[in-house]
Amino acid sequence: QLQLVEAGGGSVQPGGSLRLSCTTSGFTSDYYDIGWFRQAPGKEREGVSCVSTNGGRTYYADSVKGRFTISRDNAKNTVYLQMNSLKPEDTGIYYCAAERPATHPTIQSMCAPRPAEVGYDYWGQGTQVTVSS
Repeated sequence: QLQLVEAGGGSVQPGGSLRLSCTTSGFTSDYYDIGWFRQAPGKEREGVSCVSTNGGRTYYADSVKGRFTISRDNAKNTVYLQMNSLKPEDTGIYYCAAERPATHPTIQSMCAPRPAEVGYDYWGQGTQVTVSS
């Protein structure tokens, strides 16, 4: 079965850290750009960070720059999102998605908002992140 599996979510206090992981199953991640997206209650889905197939190109939303770091280990078919200095506004369900590079012109465009009917090649089930004191 072809799927993405997220892990690493949880509850932390403001200022804390979490590391999310996104592992591909049934297919090799090497050929796909990978992105992290989050959905908070009552808010639009936001592209948090995206990374190219070899990790050479990355994009971060302004809201997470300097606090989050995306990386990938293709030998393990896994992409990580290290989240530091977490804030309550980082709360939400975090999803990872995979898409072939030819589908979008830049790594930033993979993370950009798109119509709901325009999906990704693969989409995970999500992991909850809660930042609260």
